[in-house]
Amino acid sequence: MSIKAKAAAVLADKFLEKNSDGVGRMGGGSKNVAAAAAAKAAAVIGLPADCRMAELPALRDQFLLALAAPLSTLEASGVERVDTAALQLLVAFHRDALARGQQVAWASVSAPLRDAAERLGLTKTLALPAATPA
Repeated sequence: MSIKAKAAAVLADKFLEKNSDGVGRMGGGSKNVAAAAAAKAAAVIGLPADCRMAELPALRDQFLLALAAPLSTLEASGVERVDTAALQLLVAFHRDALARGQQVAWASVSAPLRDAAERLGLTKTLALPAATPA
């Protein structure tokens, strides 16, 4: 793991606290209060074109912030490459958001992301919208 990835993981772990049932929640520090207030509105997260291991720490940070919003919209039209680790992160985010009573919506999904999710049987798990004909 690179130094950048380790730093992002440490930052994210400090930002997300675990309560007694193991569910993460936003921390209560003054820095976190401002971030939580900003995230109360709907969160829009754009997935990178290269959605693979190297991009996951930054994406994880965005997901952690989005967990404070009542609705998160994922924009994935530009995803050209995706790996299993990225799909695992998407599943974890989707699961955690739903466990908090939050909604996750897809603005659009690229063919490479849809194909990878279908190959791994994650289309329903990720609640991907139906493919539109070209």
